[in-house]
Amino acid sequence: MIIIGEKINSSLKGVTEAVKNRDVDFIQQRALEQAQNGADYIDVNCGTLIDEEVEALPWLVQTVQQVVNKPCCIDSPNPLALAAALKVHKGKPMINSITGEEERYTAIMPLVKEYQANIIALVMDDEHGMPKSAAARINAGTKLIERMQADGVPVNHIYIDPLVQPISTSSDMAIVVIDTIKGIRELYPTVHFMCGLSNVSFGLPKRGLLNRTFLTLCMLAGLDGAILDPGNRQMMSMVIATEALLNKDAFTKQYLKSYRKGLLE
Repeated sequence: MIIIGEKINSSLKGVTEAVKNRDVDFIQQRALEQAQNGADYIDVNCGTLIDEEVEALPWLVQTVQQVVNKPCCIDSPNPLALAAALKVHKGKPMINSITGEEERYTAIMPLVKEYQANIIALVMDDEHGMPKSAAARINAGTKLIERMQADGVPVNHIYIDPLVQPISTSSDMAIVVIDTIKGIRELYPTVHFMCGLSNVSFGLPKRGLLNRTFLTLCMLAGLDGAILDPGNRQMMSMVIATEALLNKDAFTKQYLKSYRKGLLE
């Protein structure tokens, strides 16, 4: 599993103020904690600060990479902010995100190609918007993969986001995501998948229980990446245990290593 640490996002308490005040210590502490807890990428998102995103996003990237030897997942719908952040990024970045919508695709694709970035691709397009059925999502996702490949993006640089939505408003949403992953995985065995899990439990009690269970089901379907809090030890324990059970952890080495370190809950 590829873990993107989600805790440097201006929608979270304290982060907006830290970005506005250019609070280096706050941001770097969050980055360090996530890296130490097993994040492979550090998400940087200041999308709520629309008027200063072009200046704030590269500042976040530089501030994070001063203290952690990890790439960033640069999260913005604003091509100008993305371009500014990519310019200062060290290593191979990940961009979040592109869709099959023409305006967004043509704005983001040149940056993906210029920086040879990994790219999170949402299964959305102009025809369907946010599709409701798994079949429509598979269709949108495969068309997007085909177009990106034609534009020179290797399939293993693509991270499909199957669009997690709450089961509290539509009880089949978890199944739709699982079937979308299975369907696209069957067609493109080397493509990656990436999603934020917590939307599935929105509006319901004991959200952590639902999120962890959903994670396991998605991993069984082929999910190999998630945007989450790596400091959530129950969630990370579930990742480690599921990888062992799915034969993604040779001789359970990582499971045993984590047990010896007291990381499993």
